[in-house]
Amino acid sequence: MNYAESHLKEAIEIINQIDTDSIEKVVNLLQTVKATGGRIFFLGVGGSAGNCSHAVNDFRKIVEIESYAPTDNVSELTARTNDEGWSTVFESWLKISKLNSKDLIFIFSVGGGSLEKNISPNLVLALQYAKEVGSKITGVVGRDGGYTAQVADACVIIPTVNPENITPHTEAFQAVVWHLIVSHPKLKVNQTKWESSKK
Repeated sequence: MNYAESHLKEAIEIINQIDTDSIEKVVNLLQTVKATGGRIFFLGVGGSAGNCSHAVNDFRKIVEIESYAPTDNVSELTARTNDEGWSTVFESWLKISKLNSKDLIFIFSVGGGSLEKNISPNLVLALQYAKEVGSKITGVVGRDGGYTAQVADACVIIPTVNPENITPHTEAFQAVVWHLIVSHPKLKVNQTKWESSKK
């Protein structure tokens, strides 16, 4: 078996193992956020930050939920990192945005954050602030889900089928899961371009 075959075989195993009930719980949570006029704040770093930017587009355009990703504002992100430190960038951003109990924090992360290991402390501090103000929390994460899974109202954990490929599979399946969610009949409002085009 070549590498391409083994990588795709792992992806098939993940699909077979993923907890679909947890995805449906996230959908139900998002229904509540939309019904109450809440906003979604997508938080992630590295490759997951790129996924956040894409997800903001889909949730705004397809689902019609007001959504944002702090990492899309590179000037504010780098100014806060330079002036205040990396660990507080998201928390500070959310305070200015007046995060409240109607809103939802949506985490994309490979490990979910850990203060003990000093991994993605900015996600952890943002989640602690979200708990303080009563915001809802969800995420698509890998490994054991880290701090995100501990505090989330609903969370999708991407199963580990090969410890050597946790990051690529987790970041790839973040996209699979959010595209599933925005396509879900409970949430989808607007048809996507190719599906709406006449043949």
